[in-house]
Amino acid sequence: MHNKVVYRLARGLRRSGSVVLRFNFRGVNLSEGEYDQGIGEVDDARAALDWLRERYPQLPYTLAGFSFGSRITLRLGCSLPDAERLIAVGFPSALDDAVRLGMCPDIPKLFVQSTNDEYGPRGSMLSYFAQVPEPKQLLWVDAGDHFFKGALDQLEDVVAGLAQT
Repeated sequence: MHNKVVYRLARGLRRSGSVVLRFNFRGVNLSEGEYDQGIGEVDDARAALDWLRERYPQLPYTLAGFSFGSRITLRLGCSLPDAERLIAVGFPSALDDAVRLGMCPDIPKLFVQSTNDEYGPRGSMLSYFAQVPEPKQLLWVDAGDHFFKGALDQLEDVVAGLAQT
């Protein structure tokens, strides 16, 4: 939650008029629990979404996440029938199991990637993205690394623009 990319992602969504909830997964920083290989973390995200949907039942919703959070976003979002869109920022496409994530049709999937992302380099990201079913969009931000070094303002602007479409 106290990550500059996550903060800018949330701020971009807020600028677009979205209600935003940021949270830490189990075992991160001062959160209770232990890392659960992405299984329990999907449960964490589902619980957060349930809470938000209960509070704002009339609003459409978007799931968004950065890095590991983008993996959880795609995993959870593809299991839901009514997400408006999924936004994956800094998706780690170089990981072996990336090909299994985000393969849901009908839900718009928006990817925002740094041009110098060491966990999602251009080659592996393009290869992964080619397999993702439509609707989809991939936007590159000219940044120094996975954490969008030197380009956080551009990342926020891109996210604000995505959420308004």
